[in-house]
Amino acid sequence: MATDSWALAVDKQESTTDSFGSLVIRSPPRGGGDAAPRKAKGTTKQVENGTKVEEKEDKAAQSLLNKMIHTSLVNTTNQVEVLQRDPKSPLYSVKTFEELRLKDELLRGVYDMGFNRPSKIQENALPMMLAEPPQNLIAQSQSGTGKTAAFALAMLSHVDPANKWTQCLCIAPTYELALQTGKVIEQMGKFYPEVKLAYAIRGNKLDRGTKLQEQIVIGTPGTVLDWCSKLKIIDPKKISVFVLDEADVMIATQGHQDQSIRIQRMLPNECQMLLFSATFEDSVWKFAERVVPDPNIIKLKREEETLDTIKQYYVLCNDKDEKFTALCNIYGAITIAQAMIFCHTRRTAGWLSAELTKEGHVVALLSGEMTVEQRATIIERFREGKEKVLVTTNVCSRGIDVEQVSVVINFDLPIDKDGNADNETYLHRIGRTGRFGKRGLAVNMIDSKHSMNILNQIEEHFSTFLSLYQLITTLYILIYIIVFSLVT
Repeated sequence: MATDSWALAVDKQESTTDSFGSLVIRSPPRGGGDAAPRKAKGTTKQVENGTKVEEKEDKAAQSLLNKMIHTSLVNTTNQVEVLQRDPKSPLYSVKTFEELRLKDELLRGVYDMGFNRPSKIQENALPMMLAEPPQNLIAQSQSGTGKTAAFALAMLSHVDPANKWTQCLCIAPTYELALQTGKVIEQMGKFYPEVKLAYAIRGNKLDRGTKLQEQIVIGTPGTVLDWCSKLKIIDPKKISVFVLDEADVMIATQGHQDQSIRIQRMLPNECQMLLFSATFEDSVWKFAERVVPDPNIIKLKREEETLDTIKQYYVLCNDKDEKFTALCNIYGAITIAQAMIFCHTRRTAGWLSAELTKEGHVVALLSGEMTVEQRATIIERFREGKEKVLVTTNVCSRGIDVEQVSVVINFDLPIDKDGNADNETYLHRIGRTGRFGKRGLAVNMIDSKHSMNILNQIEEHFSTFLSLYQLITTLYILIYIIVFSLVT
């Protein structure tokens, strides 16, 4: 297989939730409410002027979507930054899996999954996770980086199959994410049948006092907490490895943060704590510090915010209809390559998609009320070039890499719940273009004093200057020239 073909293999595991058979597992229930296709839970909030502002998309659905659509290694320029709990300790990294001195059964499983060499984050994380004595770890990682395979390998390595009780515990925010993690463990443990896996998820009911013989348990916080406390199914004092996956999703889900902390407090002091998160906002750091004492830290160095490869412009309009007219004028240019048009609300995205379709333009619509499976299908069609223009909300602003995208249009500028510029979302939106070292183009549509104020806030934050083009005809010619140069 190709050098980086491990990514394709692991993402196939992470995006498949059926066919549990290699390990002897206590299977999750079928046909229950948990198994329904996941629909986003993005909500709207009424604001003073009577309009509805779309709040942040359901992070769990976004995480699941990212896992489903990644079919190859994420091409990132991020460098890994390692902060050791003991700066004087030598820093180990590995370039091959043989250097980890894994059990033969696990090494066979690694290669059977298509892993030929460790990924960038695995090179540094695995030596820490497999160290003796155990070391705690907080790691930043995204879909496609191989982090699920990394902590799955760590759990399988620490299990003593002779002990018929739960030794490793992993919690994930949702049923679907738990299943995907289980699938990776199943595949990696294919040649290690002595290790068994159970699911602590809603609907998988066990009698009080049942003593699990499965060495690894994966579940959601509420059910895991019940199994550890009320039902006494798991003895938390016998847990040697605790993994908390998708921490940023976890704290965004009501009740999960408190439940996770309560689980952690039941565990012995010597239990190894491993926490993973795609992002590290202040709230995530505070949560991580509460559940992972004295950790090593692996972070992806933040990409520079200079946006040097992206040309940014804005066009002045008087209202939404004039913005639509301007968009129609440049439509022929943006479809030379591929373009994404961002709206603030689902309603606006739906309206814009319908109006463009009436004008005879072929566009795809992606919004939060769709199931994750429907979204994945639309994104895959867009990736394959079956549609050249994608109208979307913030559901598509993070973690979705389509190399052919050269133009991003902000039909609405991103704002936070207080009505101020959402600089991070702006960065993620226009970051869909200018990726992989290529040049990109971002066009921002301004239709009011308020939106101009938002744009000024963005300029100040990024210390950049956005050129003003009032004449749509001039903008059309400019975009045509730039876009044409991008794709030739």
